[in-house]
Amino acid sequence: MKPVKEIKKYAKIFINVVDIEEIPKALYELSLVEDLISKNREFESLLVNPGFSKKDREEVLKLVAEKLALSEKMLKFIMYLAEIRVVVALSGIIKIASAIYLEKKKRAKALVLTPVELSKSHEERLKAALKQLIEKDVDIEIVLDPSLLGGVLVKVGSTMYDSSIKGQMRLLKEELIKG
Repeated sequence: MKPVKEIKKYAKIFINVVDIEEIPKALYELSLVEDLISKNREFESLLVNPGFSKKDREEVLKLVAEKLALSEKMLKFIMYLAEIRVVVALSGIIKIASAIYLEKKKRAKALVLTPVELSKSHEERLKAALKQLIEKDVDIEIVLDPSLLGGVLVKVGSTMYDSSIKGQMRLLKEELIKG
């Protein structure tokens, strides 16, 4: 796989190729291809193995694009990545391109770990609190984690906000050890 710096370069190329309003759909299309690559070793081999000709690669990609209903831009982008042998870094490209897109839209994505389902009113209060805290609109993804016991653990980018009972117990333990 190419270094992160290289992956960022291809993510920026993707962002520049696609209109800002079409990026969510394009990211979805790329994730379909990435999912297919991860599940089908033969398809991955076709894309990265220099033993296959460019013509063979293009024919198969056109068939895949038709089945997955990929746009012409995404087909060309995937062909480009396959040609320069970085298509295996697609998951990294998608992740970085998503972050760039959210930054451009002044949005952030938060991963919320909670031991129980949150009601819609709690979700909305959490979104409002996070928006006030980070000064951006926030999209939240909720993941159930019964090991937290109570409270929530929120990750926004590389920042963690831990109000879980498990986290509070850890802090208490550290304080007791310090004396």
